[in-house]
Amino acid sequence: MYAVIKTGGKQYRVASGEKIKVEQIAADVGQEITFDQVLAVGNGSDLAVGAPLVSGATVVAKVLAHGKHDKVRIFKLRRRKHYQKSQGHRQGYTELEIGAINGAGQSKE
Repeated sequence: MYAVIKTGGKQYRVASGEKIKVEQIAADVGQEITFDQVLAVGNGSDLAVGAPLVSGATVVAKVLAHGKHDKVRIFKLRRRKHYQKSQGHRQGYTELEIGAINGAGQSKE
């Protein structure tokens, strides 16, 4: 069974037992989080697509860790103008382990 969830402005296809890195969530390590913004739930050939959300469907995940991605280097240069600027950025993330996928209200047809 798999689901498509929305968090942090992005969409993720998740299955039970997977580990994913999402935009940083304000939660403690070891805490359980419930995602109720489920866009689709699938099981084999069955697929329930919401309009825009699947009613009653939830995904439960456990917070494993918080961290930062690799540094993205930004370098700007204007040739012959004696201008150069260097900058870096590290985006924060939360690592989740997907637990139960509850696909209540799957059949809408």
